[in-house]
Amino acid sequence: MAVMTLRAEGRASAEDVWLRYVTPARWPSWSPQIRAVHVDDERIVPGTRGEIVSLFGVRAAFVVESVDDERRRWTWRVRVGPVRLRLFHEVTHRPGGSATTLRIEGPAVALAAYAGPARWALGRLVRG
Repeated sequence: MAVMTLRAEGRASAEDVWLRYVTPARWPSWSPQIRAVHVDDERIVPGTRGEIVSLFGVRAAFVVESVDDERRRWTWRVRVGPVRLRLFHEVTHRPGGSATTLRIEGPAVALAAYAGPARWALGRLVRG
């Protein structure tokens, strides 16, 4: 099991970034690798289950483990075939905007493959 941590800063307010995170219908707008999200909940809550469809048609099942609106943190598990990842997200206020941190646990090869798209998406997430 490997761990990777990524961080991005931008002009978007922490409130706006948090709303982009907790609203699955908005994920494709800032995460270019996501083509669609199939989920029943309009806003993530612990226990939310769904499926992400990537640009290449790869489907990933997910379940949200925790959501802390006050601290702007959430955790979820994602499964793509036999590959399982656990992702921890946090949004913080900073002067002039916000920052987001993503910590991912999973197989090293999966983390290496996901690093580029994840960095790109995080940059778009916090852009004003």
